[in-house]
Amino acid sequence: MSKRVERTSPAVQVRLDVRHPASTTGVSVDYDEIYEHLRGRFGTEVVLEHVQSDLTDPKKPIVFDPPQILIRPDTIAEVSAFIRDDDGLQMGSLMCVSSLDRGDVLSVVYHTHSMGLRHRAAMRVDVVRSDPVVPTVEQIWPTANWHEREAHDLMGIVFEGHSDLRTLILPEGWEGHPLRKDYKVQEYYRGMRVPY
Repeated sequence: MSKRVERTSPAVQVRLDVRHPASTTGVSVDYDEIYEHLRGRFGTEVVLEHVQSDLTDPKKPIVFDPPQILIRPDTIAEVSAFIRDDDGLQMGSLMCVSSLDRGDVLSVVYHTHSMGLRHRAAMRVDVVRSDPVVPTVEQIWPTANWHEREAHDLMGIVFEGHSDLRTLILPEGWEGHPLRKDYKVQEYYRGMRVPY
């Protein structure tokens, strides 16, 4: 099943094909249904918004595929456990965890997939850059261990309750977080000049 979705802004028109493959059982859930299901279970205090696009720069619009469900940060572990265990969602697979520097906030996006029902969803949490703390989801999806370590290394996001939040990519003692927009390369690392 496929439907054409059109989103417009004053400066740009964006088209996106959204496909919702039927599962082997014939059950298929679309993104709006997942959002409404979560909102019905957790309410508007936890499930904040259904973000379909970012049109802050009209020259470079971003359409999220799948749309992102904005979740209150301190509840991400509880919501994650629910979408994994709920019979209607069965999001047993965490495909990746992405982190973004969005200026005043840092975002963490969780891309999930249901193998049994063949649908996917993306949940996002936004935290202030001065205190970027998010509960870990590694107890729900073990693959989150390395994804969260990478986001910690490169963006400085602290995943509270993580079993091993040591550096993964950067060398021990590296200063700063290279994927932040305000990152300044250190001049020296352990007495050696950094070649930038």
